[in-house]
Amino acid sequence: MIRFKIKELIAEKEFKERRKITLQEIADSAGVNRTALSKMMNPSYQYSTTTKAIDSLCQYFGCRVDDVIEYVGE
Repeated sequence: MIRFKIKELIAEKEFKERRKITLQEIADSAGVNRTALSKMMNPSYQYSTTTKAIDSLCQYFGCRVDDVIEYVGE
């Protein structure tokens, strides 16, 4: 199963920048649909996305792919 680590990335960015970051801000800046971000953050929902979305999130957060997603064995 693939797990998205969006919550952790948001928390880290909020701490570094000392401000609240909304999903809408991420959606607007990264060009990723806000509803898609919400689905990625829901651990009980299996969400399929594109490599373009992953790339956009990596650019927004200034991180690597394995900082955004990870494989978790069943």
